[in-house]
Amino acid sequence: MGIISDGTFRKPWPAHLGWYVRGYTLEEAKHVWNWVADTQVSQNWRQDTCQILKQHREDGYLTVLVSGTPVPLLQRLAKDIAADQVVGTDLEVHEGKYTGRSSGPACIADNKVTLTQAYLERNGIEIDYGSSYAYADSISDSYMLEMVAHPVATYPDEGLRQIALERDWQIFPSE
Repeated sequence: MGIISDGTFRKPWPAHLGWYVRGYTLEEAKHVWNWVADTQVSQNWRQDTCQILKQHREDGYLTVLVSGTPVPLLQRLAKDIAADQVVGTDLEVHEGKYTGRSSGPACIADNKVTLTQAYLERNGIEIDYGSSYAYADSISDSYMLEMVAHPVATYPDEGLRQIALERDWQIFPSE
């Protein structure tokens, strides 16, 4: 309806994804993460973009999957596509069970940049942003794309498509 911006609407969303596993132990939640990965996500991987990731790995690049998705699910998905690292939304755990809340900021919009940089620093990973690539499909990911010398709008939504055209970013697949 245009009452609020897309960014304002989307930003709190990942923080609430923990409700799906509220009250579950970490072990019990693995069944949820596996079910989502096996029945929902794996059916929708874009093979052409997976091939680009595979090529980057073969070329010696560190591959980091950055998403608003809860970290445990991202870790499971990273196995499917052989990503090296993940940065996502951390979920709060109390007495061995998920509380249903995130334990920090949701990994979306400008928080993706902050959380990614903090993760890399915490793990002693140095990145040459001048030779790095980032791929994203949503206007809320534009902050992440601005971090690197080679931003690629991959199957972008209309907002990101417009930004990519204005900034002369690569659009994949090419139009």
